[in-house]
Amino acid sequence: MAYRWPEETVFTRLALTVEEPWCRTCGGALTICDHRHHRVFTLNGPVHLVCKLAHCPARACPAHTQTLSPEAETTITMPWWVLGWDVVCWLGHRRFARHWSVQQLRTELADTYHIPLSADAVERYIHRYQQMLAARHRDPQQLVAAYAQVDALILAIDGLQPEKGHETLYVVRELVQKRVWFAEALLSSATPEVQQLLVQARTWAERMGKPVRLWMSDKQDAFVQGIAAEFPGVPHRYCANHFLRDVAKPVLEADSHAKVKMCRTIRGLRTIEREVLVDCRLASPSRSDAAPPEAAPGEPRQAAGVPGEPPRLAETSLEGSLQAVVLEYCAAVRGMLNDDQGGPLHPPGLRMAEALGEVRASLQRNLEAQKGGVLTSSSRAWPAILTEA
Repeated sequence: MAYRWPEETVFTRLALTVEEPWCRTCGGALTICDHRHHRVFTLNGPVHLVCKLAHCPARACPAHTQTLSPEAETTITMPWWVLGWDVVCWLGHRRFARHWSVQQLRTELADTYHIPLSADAVERYIHRYQQMLAARHRDPQQLVAAYAQVDALILAIDGLQPEKGHETLYVVRELVQKRVWFAEALLSSATPEVQQLLVQARTWAERMGKPVRLWMSDKQDAFVQGIAAEFPGVPHRYCANHFLRDVAKPVLEADSHAKVKMCRTIRGLRTIEREVLVDCRLASPSRSDAAPPEAAPGEPRQAAGVPGEPPRLAETSLEGSLQAVVLEYCAAVRGMLNDDQGGPLHPPGLRMAEALGEVRASLQRNLEAQKGGVLTSSSRAWPAILTEA
């Protein structure tokens, strides 16, 4: 869909002509036959490209029907694009090097460079950037230059399945230069399907003239049979990460049971939050307390509260701060219960037990200090609950 430019847009006009004014077939002079107008966004502002199209006027020339365009246009942008190369590279760098979101990119383009784009347009150009980047990584000349100082290759293959039932993405990587060679989504993990990827990897290695020293994988049957067929005599080693994960399965199962038991013990977390929130609502000042009645002229103004008693502002503020502390403890414990990271070297159940122990010690220190008043009854029960966990 063509981009609709606002009427008040100010363009920088740039006229482009064909670089060679002579016909390559007959040697005659080319003539301008038409103009192509191309408007693009650049980081320096909108540009209006006027491309002068040329052809050979001699009807007897075989190239008479061919129309030539200025090659300089492709150095600024691609045909039918609304963004220049500088904007596309800007998008790709901030998306993949700085991990900006699409909304961040849109906001920065609009605020700094005055380039209004929809989210769909930003995603479309990011996808084009990915395609060009993948094509450059797979260029044979680029691969030969990247591996000029490498004596032998170490390859790895693994399958990534985003969700159960979806296609599995098989990725082939080279571990010396830490470079992804290619990735293919396969409907089946059968040996003939996977072997096609191994054939492609062997072709790449032969094209670069580099021997394959080692293969690494999780040793699925398809990987074992395919590598043995396409790379005879090349060692095939078990991936250290998969090996450690398989060895740690009994430990992770026990850790998972311990985590479930701890979560069951601290089931009253929501109850404590409800009690604190109820106390906050009951302690909130009523309308009569918030606005004392106006005193008659000449009479002293009376403070809010019970006549004859000092104001309870300090007490109310203290109770509010204590209730806020309890809610902060609840939020911290909730974050510990939802933490599933760590892996086999740092099991989540063990990390949860250590974190809950620190919370219990912190609560116990506060109860022993008795600073600033008395905590709620719910918060007093926390150390015992966490000790059982």
